[in-house]
Amino acid sequence: MKVLVSDNLGEAGIEMFKGEEGIEVDVKTGLSPDALKEIIGQYDALVIRSATKVTEDLLEAALRLKVVGRAGIGLDNVDIPAATKRGIVVMNTPTGNVVTTAEHAIAMMLALSRNIPQGTASLRAGRWEKKKLQGKEIFNKTLGLIGYGKIGSIVADRARGLKMRVVVHDPFVTPERIASDGYEAVSLADLYRQADYITVHVPKMKATMGLLNKDAFAKMKNGVMIINCARGGIVDEKDLYDAIQSGKVAGAALDVFETEPPGNSPLLTLDRVIGTPHLGASTQEAQTNVAVDVARQIIDYLKHNTIVNAVNVPSVSGELLGRLGPFLQLGERIGMLQAQLTCGPIQELAVTYNGDFLDLDLSPVTTAVLKGLLTPMVKEEVNFVNAPVIAKERGMNVTETTAADAEDYIHLITVKTVSTEMTNTVSGTLFGKKDVRIVMINDFRLELIPEGHMLLIYNQDKPGAIGSIGAVLGKHQINISRMQVGQDRAGHKNVIFMKTDTSIPEPALEELRALPLVNVVHPLSF
Repeated sequence: MKVLVSDNLGEAGIEMFKGEEGIEVDVKTGLSPDALKEIIGQYDALVIRSATKVTEDLLEAALRLKVVGRAGIGLDNVDIPAATKRGIVVMNTPTGNVVTTAEHAIAMMLALSRNIPQGTASLRAGRWEKKKLQGKEIFNKTLGLIGYGKIGSIVADRARGLKMRVVVHDPFVTPERIASDGYEAVSLADLYRQADYITVHVPKMKATMGLLNKDAFAKMKNGVMIINCARGGIVDEKDLYDAIQSGKVAGAALDVFETEPPGNSPLLTLDRVIGTPHLGASTQEAQTNVAVDVARQIIDYLKHNTIVNAVNVPSVSGELLGRLGPFLQLGERIGMLQAQLTCGPIQELAVTYNGDFLDLDLSPVTTAVLKGLLTPMVKEEVNFVNAPVIAKERGMNVTETTAADAEDYIHLITVKTVSTEMTNTVSGTLFGKKDVRIVMINDFRLELIPEGHMLLIYNQDKPGAIGSIGAVLGKHQINISRMQVGQDRAGHKNVIFMKTDTSIPEPALEELRALPLVNVVHPLSF
């Protein structure tokens, strides 16, 4: 069996491959996409970091490929649906660099506070600027932590060791869970109001793009300092520049940028901004950890069919996976829908299996629900291995029940979530052997195909409601490719699902919400 390492990998991982009987490894870094495509058909496994782009086009040429292993966390450079379609396992190494990234955030905060980069540059220029480069202590200052996943929780722990007060905002972690670790859970507005330093540790997604923007800076303390070692784009760089120029923000430490490399970013012209070239995970220890982890995982899979840290399949035998496959997809789509419907930290998640499941072990399906639910909520990559752990860390009580009666269906999976703000119930089934359908949302019956861009609209069941909705979408040149209408059991309200060819822009959403017969509008994406 042949393994191709196409990006720089720690030598410890390469030596593991070389020492494994029955495995041949080639290290070929810096290949162009065409050159990689030309040779990929020879290999059973591909080891990457962030440089190699595993596209659908590349996968079409990968006739022998069984597994892609990422030495690190992020998988933005891998077309996971295309890999899944071809039966290729995609793995990452989610724990190898969390300490390193957290330490970098602390290091950036200290360097920012004490003007260390500026002091070094001043000395090299032959200047001695003690008064100009006076810093400030972090002792007894308040650190506002946005995002309380693995990295964020380590940052909090290290900051507490430095005698800082730590306040935390994470809408997907229960306040009780945060309080049990010794920190104070606060609203985002209270965090802005209280924090002397703000550090972000959230995933990059639609809801977090531009999270720290003009409006957010206006709510912060005068002289606040900003640290971003998460993802570029979470901090709006133009608004940050303006806030620093006005004096509202005293300084910023950035390891990530909207465009990388950032080129001639105006931020880098400011003395009060320090930066590093995405070094959060770049330590010798972290690179050794992820190299060893990815080598071990790929060797175990190629030689023993053992799946560890896969993001697109659970850790089960091939036989069980074949039987569970359609239910895994159904569970994940129900979880994705619940994530978009539910507000507030989820405290309880109950999965009920009704029907004839032939004594199958359904725990992987519950894990698929958790994976779909948690993926848009947390910074770290969620896979079939870590999803139950993340749910537990976030204070979710997860239960499973089974029952023989499925009413009108052969199989029915129902997921109920209870958050601090609401309760939602979603049920789904399979049409035929593998076609996923959502058949009930709370009291509404329907037949929803959960794919692509969609709109969920709750409206009054009166003439003209659907026409007014269509008129708004037509005005914005948005084509409706599919529409389904359900009704509550009392018959007074409708739920409308519309599949559109493109995502819905915010101006269109605002117009829809202003319609007199429309109650609620939820944009959805699968």
